[in-house]
Amino acid sequence: AEYRLAEAETRFADMIWEREPVGSTELVRLCEARFGWKKSTTYTVLKKLCERGIFQNRDAVVTALMSREEFYGGRSRQFVEETFGGSLPKFLTAFIGKEKLSDEQVEEMKRLIESYREVD
Repeated sequence: AEYRLAEAETRFADMIWEREPVGSTELVRLCEARFGWKKSTTYTVLKKLCERGIFQNRDAVVTALMSREEFYGGRSRQFVEETFGGSLPKFLTAFIGKEKLSDEQVEEMKRLIESYREVD
């Protein structure tokens, strides 16, 4: 899946996630007020995001097919894959940089990693 959105698409998607389910007529009104969009612009952007499997517009009601967390999680994984060859340790090293982690942060990360450990 492709997890990249233009800035306007991101703001639009966040607005839907905040309000869903939202009627498409209400969405047109909100986009006109917030972004200055014409009705056709709202429907064009909505159609694009529906085609990408993020939202659906059924019976004039827009709902999410993918939660905000699923989308941003996918975007993060895609970034790590493309930028660090999928290496989470390389990503964490770059993210942390020269910072030192507190004992509490280290323990929290250990617990998190353990919760995802594969069990044979």
